[in-house]
Amino acid sequence: MAETIDSADTTLRLRAATRADVPVILAIYNHAVIHTTASYDLEPVSLESRVDWFDHKAQTGWPVIVTERGGEVAGWATYGPFRDKPGYRFTAEHSVYVRDDCRGQGLGRALLETLIADARARSLHTLIGGLDAENAGSLAFHERLGFEPVAHFRQVGYKFGRWLDLVFVQLALSAHMDG
Repeated sequence: MAETIDSADTTLRLRAATRADVPVILAIYNHAVIHTTASYDLEPVSLESRVDWFDHKAQTGWPVIVTERGGEVAGWATYGPFRDKPGYRFTAEHSVYVRDDCRGQGLGRALLETLIADARARSLHTLIGGLDAENAGSLAFHERLGFEPVAHFRQVGYKFGRWLDLVFVQLALSAHMDG
């Protein structure tokens, strides 16, 4: 799945993540945990738990992709089951995280477009994203890629001493799906 995109400053490379990427994936994720409401985790997660997460993704066939800028991992994305019931088997929930100093450079877009193409190739019907309602940048980013807000849950999370609203966005990958 390696894909290279040339840009004015450095080359952007997308590829399947490896176990060796997990520490950088963890650092990017934990930065978001500590500094943002992109994740409702309250404390940084451990390397052991992130390795277990990665191994589970690999064993169950769910993608984890990374993007490199200048030879360094600068972002990652994945999707997995939306809910653990057979009736949801054509729906997946995605995550995209980009290193703080690399945002606004097209990395998130490249990651999410790659996930969308992969989901379509696997005959998934819908991708869902759960976004903090105050994250206007993420909401606009998803809308530019065709996602629509479909649910707004009020005060379902609590972080940084305040209640948080969660918005679900949805992208229909196919107009029709036979089960």
